[in-house]
Amino acid sequence: MLSSPRRVAVIDERRSYRSAEILVAALHVASAIARVSESRCVGVMVPTSGAFPIAALAGWILGRVVVPLNYLLKPEELAYVIGDCGCDTIVTATPLIDFMGYEPRVDHLLRLDRLSFSGVPEARWPAAADAQDLGVLLYTSGTSGRPKGVMLSHGNISSNMRQIVDWVDFGPSDTMLGVLPQFHSFGMTVLTLLPLWAGIRVIFAPRFVPGRIIKLLREHRPTVLVAIPSMYGALLQAKDAGPDDFASLRYVVSGGEPLPAAVFERFRERFGVTINEGYGLTETSPVTNWCRPGEWRPHSVGRPIPRVIQRIVDINTGRDLPPGKDGEVWIGGPNVMKGYYKLPEETARTLTPEGFLRTGDMGRFDDDGHLYITGRIKEMLIIAGENVFPREIEEVLNLHPAVKDSGVVGRADHLRGEIPVAFVELNEGAGFNEKELIAWCRGKLAGYKVPDQIRHLEALPRNPTGKVVRRELKALA
Repeated sequence: MLSSPRRVAVIDERRSYRSAEILVAALHVASAIARVSESRCVGVMVPTSGAFPIAALAGWILGRVVVPLNYLLKPEELAYVIGDCGCDTIVTATPLIDFMGYEPRVDHLLRLDRLSFSGVPEARWPAAADAQDLGVLLYTSGTSGRPKGVMLSHGNISSNMRQIVDWVDFGPSDTMLGVLPQFHSFGMTVLTLLPLWAGIRVIFAPRFVPGRIIKLLREHRPTVLVAIPSMYGALLQAKDAGPDDFASLRYVVSGGEPLPAAVFERFRERFGVTINEGYGLTETSPVTNWCRPGEWRPHSVGRPIPRVIQRIVDINTGRDLPPGKDGEVWIGGPNVMKGYYKLPEETARTLTPEGFLRTGDMGRFDDDGHLYITGRIKEMLIIAGENVFPREIEEVLNLHPAVKDSGVVGRADHLRGEIPVAFVELNEGAGFNEKELIAWCRGKLAGYKVPDQIRHLEALPRNPTGKVVRRELKALA
C-alpha cells in the first residue's frame, strides 16, 4: 500500500496529497491518539476526503481497530454505535462537527484542524498485523433494526483489494472519481483503500451535487467513476451534461443497491455510457461480483471475482440449484467477515459451519456464471400463495416516464395475505396520476403483482448510501 511516495495519490476539495504525505500525516495523528487513549477501538468521523485514509492508517499504525462512524446519524443512533464498540476517541474535524450540530459523547474528540503536523511524529509503524486480526468494525445501516458491527480482519480487506485488482485491470494510469461516504464499506474499500493499494489517483468530493460532479469530470478527466444508482439517476437531471463529459471514462461502476433498468437505459442513450453493476455486502468486505467492461449482460451484476465461491441454494432445503433457478445467494471466500461484534447467535445464523455467508438475497446464475439478483428474502411478499419480490414491480414503475424512483412494500390483507403498495418519486415537472400508473403496471405485470395503491412522495426515505428504507415505507402503507 502507498506505493510511489512522491506521486499525487489523492485530490479533494481542500488540497492534493502525495502518498508520502498521507503516511507522515497518519504518523502524526497516531501520535495524538496514543497520547490520550489506549482503547482498542478508535472512531473515524470525517467527510469524504483525504482525511479518511490518514485517520484510518493512524489507527492501524497503533494496532487499533478502526470504526468508521456515520456522521448523518441522529445523536441517539451514533451514541448506540459508540457505546457498542466502546471507543473513547474519535478523529474528526471542526467543520463536520458544526455541520452535525452536536458533539458525540466520547472522552476525546481529536480535531484534525487543531492538530500540529510539524516536526517528527512520535509514532512508529508497528510489527505487521496478523491477517486474522480485527482491522475494521463497520456498522450496517440498520434498515431493519439496530446496526450490527461487522468484524472485518486485515486479511478480509487486503484479500478483497487483491481480488478486485486481479479481476479488473486497475493501475497507476487510472484516475478514479467517487463521492461515496467512506463510513460505508463500498466507499472505504473501493473508493479509498483500493486506489492507494493499486496506485490509482483518486478524486474525492464530500457531497454529491450533480453540477459539481460534471465539473470534476471535465477538470480531471477520470477513467473510473464509482457511484450508487441514485447518483446516476441524479446525473440524468444535469441539464448541461453531455457525452463529452463522460468520454474519458473506461469503467463506470454502480453498486450499493440494484441499478434500475430505466436509469441504465437512459444513461446509455443520453451519454453513451454503459454502467457496469457490481454486488457485495459489508459482510464480504464488500465486493463479490463485478461486471467487467465488455462482459455486460442486462440486469446482471457480473461473475464472481477471483477466490469467491458462490452458491445458489433452495431456501427450504439448502440444496444447490442449477443455472436459471432462483435461490438464496451463499458466499464463501477470504473476504467473508469474521462475524458480528458481540452477537454470536446472529453470527451463527448468518455463517454456515463451512464458512458460507447466507446473504438473504435471492438470485440465479445463467449458464456462463453471471449472477442476477432478484430480491431480498425478508422483502418477499406472499400474495395469494405466490412469491413476489418488490424489485420486479419497482422495475416496471421506474420505466414510466414520470417516475424517477419507486419503493414497494406489502400491506396485510385478510383475503390475499398481503397486497403490494407502491410509493413513487417523480421526475422534475412530472404530474402524479395514480390510475395511469396502475394501468401501466397492469399492462406489464400479472394481476396479483399490480399495486393495490400507488402514492406520491416528494422524496423516498433513504439511508446515507442511497438505499430506500423500507421500514419507513411500511409505516406509511
